[in-house]
Amino acid sequence: MAASSLQQPGCLLANLKVDSPNKTLAQRCQDLIKIIDDYHAKELHAIFSWLVESVFGSLDGILGGWKLRLLHSRCGDFAPIVDFLKPSGPMMKLVYKLQAEEYKYEVPVNYLPAPVKTSIQEGVLPDCPLFHNRPHFPMSGILTLNMALNPFEFFIFYFASCLITPKNLPGSQHVGTTDSAYFVLADMYLKYFLPIEGSVPPSPFSDSKGSVSTPAQRSANISLVGHGLHSPSLLKHHIFLQPSVNADPAAQEIWRSETLLQMLVEVWLHHYSLKMYQKLQLPQVKEPFSPSEEHVLAVRLLVKHLHAFSNSLKPEQPLASPTHSHAQAGPLEEFKRVALQRFVQQKLFLFLQHCFGHWPLDASFRAVLETWLSFIQPWRYAGDKRTHLPADSGRCDPDKWESFVQENLLVYTKLFQVFLNRAVRMDLVNAKNALMLFRVAKVFCQPDLADMIHKAEQLFLEPELVPHHRQPRGYLTPGQGGGFLSSRQRITTDAVFRVKSHVYALEGQDCQYKQMFGPELWAAVVRLIQVVAQARHTAKRISDRSCQAAASKSLLSWLTAPSSDSSIGLCGVEAEENNECLRKTHEFLDRALVNLCTVFKLNQGQLTQLTANSTSFEDDGQSERLPDCVVGERGLVLTDLGRMQIINGLRRFDIQFQGDPELQPIRSYENALLVRFLYRMSSLLNAQFEGPLTELCSRTDFAGRLCQHYLTSPDPAVLARTPASPRFWDRKRRVGVSLRPLASYRTILLLGFAYAAGAFLSFGPVSSTLLILAAVFLHGVAVTLWAKKWKRH
Repeated sequence: MAASSLQQPGCLLANLKVDSPNKTLAQRCQDLIKIIDDYHAKELHAIFSWLVESVFGSLDGILGGWKLRLLHSRCGDFAPIVDFLKPSGPMMKLVYKLQAEEYKYEVPVNYLPAPVKTSIQEGVLPDCPLFHNRPHFPMSGILTLNMALNPFEFFIFYFASCLITPKNLPGSQHVGTTDSAYFVLADMYLKYFLPIEGSVPPSPFSDSKGSVSTPAQRSANISLVGHGLHSPSLLKHHIFLQPSVNADPAAQEIWRSETLLQMLVEVWLHHYSLKMYQKLQLPQVKEPFSPSEEHVLAVRLLVKHLHAFSNSLKPEQPLASPTHSHAQAGPLEEFKRVALQRFVQQKLFLFLQHCFGHWPLDASFRAVLETWLSFIQPWRYAGDKRTHLPADSGRCDPDKWESFVQENLLVYTKLFQVFLNRAVRMDLVNAKNALMLFRVAKVFCQPDLADMIHKAEQLFLEPELVPHHRQPRGYLTPGQGGGFLSSRQRITTDAVFRVKSHVYALEGQDCQYKQMFGPELWAAVVRLIQVVAQARHTAKRISDRSCQAAASKSLLSWLTAPSSDSSIGLCGVEAEENNECLRKTHEFLDRALVNLCTVFKLNQGQLTQLTANSTSFEDDGQSERLPDCVVGERGLVLTDLGRMQIINGLRRFDIQFQGDPELQPIRSYENALLVRFLYRMSSLLNAQFEGPLTELCSRTDFAGRLCQHYLTSPDPAVLARTPASPRFWDRKRRVGVSLRPLASYRTILLLGFAYAAGAFLSFGPVSSTLLILAAVFLHGVAVTLWAKKWKRH
């Protein structure tokens, strides 16, 4: 009996591996619920690593897991999986069971974020306390360095890594959106462990040993020695490792909130250190990590919830000493106070800075933009009924939010400067890009925001009045040992220290700060205004042409074959939606100009002068010229101005098909089978009668000109082969029969109407065919005579 009990964990794992592939996800969840309820922690410990990997996939991406990112609410397995993995569900019950027994699970250091992995491999403690005292060296040697995590940390690490690990998905499967099971679970975890109202629910599991103990208590006496790793005593003590906090029973559960936040921040955001980002500025250095749009949307979800979480901080009660009020605050309240600035700010700034510099110039940048705008507007997530702030806290009130702007100055100013460089290179005629510009201008145009940014920049330029070790909070009065500065001086000194500490921590002591309202950025703003004005002019010109084209439509124009791109509109949609896109572009650009003028205090006269200078070429025909180029070794090379002109549709190269007209790509208005069949017929006829046809077309009389009309391609223009090459070539007029027009759907439809009309008038098929050929012949005669008369004039 004892022997069978020892083999039970291995048998359980083997049975699960055999049965799971043959069952649906809902059936697997039901089986796992029974196993979690019936088995003890010792047996469950043997299957935990396999279970987590089977749910979230392997860290190397080979195993896809349950594909939570592709699972939507319309799927039948959605509800059972979410119920199984939710914070109060069976899977978390398993985590708490194993947590009580203090089991450890290893994660290879190679799968940690790059800065953390580099620090550990170099023998330096990472910045994040989550990874302190964790390296574990197995018997196989140092090359297989692993991290020992407790069950809760192991589970959250795999959950966070599931978002960024490349998966081998079939080509027909697309990555999910914010309504997938993964995003639903991420939102549940944030709301449960970082509650806006109330406290973190206690662990639902306890046994004879008592409640689950915190990792801080178990590792408080562990020291990291050997292997060249530094002592943790040199680090700043974490707020939840302090004895006064551990004495509080509420601190027994707050470690889960801290673990969740730190793990999400490290896995989702901590892919760039300041040194690494500086190296990425060199062209020969390849970027180590490229986030996806889905990844950025998850980061935005985290940012929005953290703002609501921090804004739910209860207002402090006026006491005799400010420091005493902090001491009275509970662990969760203290965590709300420091969560954003201590854990998120620096890593989010570097993450956004990398995205701004490396994201493609397309509409998918909207996800990055909205993440940035969500972070710099914490007042949007205040005044909620779940928070303790009044309903009018959603406004940008300087009394409430001035300190936040000062502590995050670079997130406002430096990223705004990078966005300006992107904006002048975007196609602002596109309504989606124009909307992004409008969104940024609207946010920075909010009342008092520009003044708060300008004031913070002035504080940074002031000389520092206090040493760097001074703390920004908890000032003492002179009677309590404080200085003799006035209250106003102390507030100013605190603000100066706050701004300088923020900038120096991110940019270094030797940084060259560029003011948002300085002369350098003013030149970039002027250039952006000119680009916006040119985009408005281009949109108006395209809109006018579209209206003229629509007005000139007639039966004769409908009968002719359309061009290859005539049905494609400005926004990549059908032509009938073009006017709506252009209307939105005009609206967004007009409002963006107004908001930019408000932010940078431009009057109407200055705006009129800037826009007039940029649109002075409206009627002088310059829009039809080539883009701005310079002559290089291999021909014409576009300048920055030329690229901007092409992007905004101001000028373009006249690129035309220069090969055999019979070999052009098959158009959407042509039947592919007929095109190929008629091409073979034309080739046979031309090969058989090439000599007589060439002789007829070489005649100079009326018959020769009539044959040229039917048997030769249009007169070729002398065109450049490529914009980068100055060489030109002349194409000889091709002589031969071309039956390709008969493959057009419009031609087929017209012939059907002609034969139907003939049948209605009692003409037979032969008579109708002769009439059609006669009409075509008379049309050719008229065109030939008109062409001769036009050449004489």
